[in-house]
Amino acid sequence: MPLIKPFRALRPAPGRAGEVIAPPYDVLSSGEARALAEGRPWSFLHISKPEIDLPPDTDPYDAAVYAKAAETMAAMIEAGVLVRDEAPAFYAWRLTAGTHSQLGVAVTASVAAYESNRIRKHEFTTPVKEDDRVRQIEAVNAETGPVMLAYPQAGEIDTLLAAAAARPADVDAVTAHDGVRHEIWVLKDRDTIDRLSAAFDALDALYITDGHHRSAAAARVSAARIAAGDDDPQASHRHFLAVAFPHDQLRILDYNRLVRDLNGLGSDAFLAAVAERFDVEPAPGPVRPDAPRRFGMYLAGQWYRLTIHPDRVPESDPVARLDIALLGDNLIAPILGITDPRRDERIAFVGGARGLDALAERVDSGEMAVAFSLYPTSMSDLMAVADAGAVMPPKSTWFEPKLADGLLSHVLD
Repeated sequence: MPLIKPFRALRPAPGRAGEVIAPPYDVLSSGEARALAEGRPWSFLHISKPEIDLPPDTDPYDAAVYAKAAETMAAMIEAGVLVRDEAPAFYAWRLTAGTHSQLGVAVTASVAAYESNRIRKHEFTTPVKEDDRVRQIEAVNAETGPVMLAYPQAGEIDTLLAAAAARPADVDAVTAHDGVRHEIWVLKDRDTIDRLSAAFDALDALYITDGHHRSAAAARVSAARIAAGDDDPQASHRHFLAVAFPHDQLRILDYNRLVRDLNGLGSDAFLAAVAERFDVEPAPGPVRPDAPRRFGMYLAGQWYRLTIHPDRVPESDPVARLDIALLGDNLIAPILGITDPRRDERIAFVGGARGLDALAERVDSGEMAVAFSLYPTSMSDLMAVADAGAVMPPKSTWFEPKLADGLLSHVLD
């Protein structure tokens, strides 16, 4: 089974990408999606967040929601807004956000490689989110949200993509909510397809960076279709929609923490407990850590710099040495009493794109008692965890920029 395959993308007709392009379904609430899609009848949000076209009190997991997605996709195809490529292709995809740029390739990736851990994971998934994606895929008979992958250094792949991106893009569109530019080049010549396929097949592994629920759902859909008798090794469900980028081009932002109370401690007692495990230094303003093992903390109107004591860092453990784990194991769990951050409602997570002021505002409002800013997880740490077959603590990585929905979909023939 090849690691990747070209596919016949369902995508916006020429000149229609700007009308269709939408943020990924999982970064918006239903209310935010409804506001963003207002006045944009062909926005892909009408497919990826179809509850926006139903009464506001509709449960987003109601059967009517998935039926609405299928109805809308059929209407967009009928209207010629979405069209399917006649021949299989790969698709070079460049994201540009400010001065940052990353160039990858859209493919369909092997479900068998995912199941054998050649396509490696670093997060747990939750059943309700998996179920949602399974129902969405089955309703529209397509995978509409690409999984973001990273590949280790591979000069042949980089060279082929750079050559493709030297000509004008076939698609050039901007996501209105964040200003990210998305350029896509269709790669349909046989030589490029064969050389890219061979270069990927030579890799030991690919790494999921964003899209664990989408990949898990695609694997479940494939397994169900095989069990139902669709066991053709060449069937489209045997591969899932993904975009692979060089690992050294990806940008991970900090993923910060807020906690609702001090677990019964006063501020002075809390600071004393923290000082047993960290060096604590008051800071004159917001603290954005400039290196691993350092943290910012905002408490009672004051920012602090925290540096963990070196003897508390288990260097040989790829998970326990992560800054996320160091903060959890040395402060959030033993001092604040939060041992299950996946389920404990006392803790909240804020992506670094929202800035440090967002942390301070929620503490100053009284909603939260303390905030922590972290140094971003590195790609090398992520890959080390995945190579070890381990998983990161929840909300360890926030990748920016993100892929858009609607520009490429993988139809399950």
